[in-house]
Amino acid sequence: MENKSKTWNLWHGCHKISAGCLHCYVYRGDAKRNVDSSIVAKTKSFDLPIQKKRNGEYKIPSGTFVYVCFTSDFFVKDADPWRAEAWEMIRLRNDLKFLMITKRIDRLQTSLPNDWGDGYEHVTICCTIENQELTDYRLPIYEAAPIKHKVLICEPLLERIDLRSYNIGSWIEQVVVGGESGNEARPCYYDWVMEIRDVCVENKVSFWFKQTGAKLVKDGRLYRINRQFQHSQARKAEINIKF
Repeated sequence: MENKSKTWNLWHGCHKISAGCLHCYVYRGDAKRNVDSSIVAKTKSFDLPIQKKRNGEYKIPSGTFVYVCFTSDFFVKDADPWRAEAWEMIRLRNDLKFLMITKRIDRLQTSLPNDWGDGYEHVTICCTIENQELTDYRLPIYEAAPIKHKVLICEPLLERIDLRSYNIGSWIEQVVVGGESGNEARPCYYDWVMEIRDVCVENKVSFWFKQTGAKLVKDGRLYRINRQFQHSQARKAEINIKF
């Protein structure tokens, strides 16, 4: 992981489109503040990558790892009028490394800048899957997509997923797995996690068990894990691998 990182939430708000969205953490947080999460709007941080200090230097220093749109989806349709300007900032700041996660990989081709070609070297676009149905829908689109760096996000993992038919070793750099957080979380089974890990080992793809989720089932026992321990408990499993 990069030493320097920054989150760039250039717009906020989204729409639930699949099973993984049911207990969305953004919706949970917004509900506590009486904010309507379905309203997509620009934020005050929209132009963050090109904001400068008084001395003329960029506020985000060169080499920083920038997490993009973590309270929305970069490819949400509502943001179509603003995306060209966002891409221009990303293109300009090619000294940064941008990472975005999307459930809308099927909107990628209609949302790319004209000079994208086979992808920007400094941009990683991650695709999320949470069950087999969405795996079989999204992964063929993702595999064919012109993206330099691809990371597969299996989070929240809601059921057993079979990745063996997708030859991930030839096009995926890393697979990230995690359970669902929140009081209403659906259980994540450790066997599902380990099966995905096995496929990663077979294909020499890096694997990261990011977090357990609030309910983890292992060896037939349900473990209820508080939010503050979900990442540390995943690390304690010592199953992460890097190629």
